[in-house]
Amino acid sequence: MPRYALKVEYHGGGFVGWQRQTNHRSVQGTIEAALARLEPRDHTIAAAGRTDAGVHGLGQVAHCDMTRDWDPFRLSEALNYHLRNDQIAILDCALVADDWHARFTALERRYLFRLLMRRAPATHLKGLVWQVKNPLDIDAMRAGAAHLIGKHDFTTFRSTICQAESPVKTLNTLDIRAVDGPNGPEAQFDVRARSFLHNQVRSFVGTLERVGAGSWAPQDVKTALQARDRAACGPVCPPQGLYMASVVYPQDPFG
Repeated sequence: MPRYALKVEYHGGGFVGWQRQTNHRSVQGTIEAALARLEPRDHTIAAAGRTDAGVHGLGQVAHCDMTRDWDPFRLSEALNYHLRNDQIAILDCALVADDWHARFTALERRYLFRLLMRRAPATHLKGLVWQVKNPLDIDAMRAGAAHLIGKHDFTTFRSTICQAESPVKTLNTLDIRAVDGPNGPEAQFDVRARSFLHNQVRSFVGTLERVGAGSWAPQDVKTALQARDRAACGPVCPPQGLYMASVVYPQDPFG
């Protein structure tokens, strides 16, 4: 059975998350239903990462196994036809080796978080950003974020329902930049690692927002990390504003 890599974009607002759930609308289940329209049978796709309810995809990557030898462009076009009303789009499609795996072959996952800083309610960006009413100290947030880079026990920043075998992860990048967007100033977080714990990025952002607001000192982030205690974490920010931005592989399957 030929295997295809899919680059997937989606608006997470209307889904319970990526993972298929009985009697609930998921990104995975919706794509699998579209595949079943092309080849009537049960389909199971695998993704580079499982995003939660309300989290968006800019460059999520998944793979599917088909019976027919599809031209990749034709397969993406056919899927987009059946997904046209679902706020999901297949941005690219490529034939890959039979042992290529969207999750296990990946070297790095990259997430983007958008934090809008303005008092007026968001209109065009509603559901696409986390909004706070007051400006944040970006330099202080960067100083706090510096304590998180590298290999650490991230127990403080993992959900209590996280199923990962170990809380030890290596965080490659946590950059924060100020963006003067057309809808107001944003703090945008670029977060990169080979793999993440459940709610890790949202725990980072919620904690660093407290630093930017002046409630925490940058050094308090290090203290929280070293506590290895979920109770030491700052607030977990909402999913709106979080995007799976891209996935890195040894060789880009999409060329």
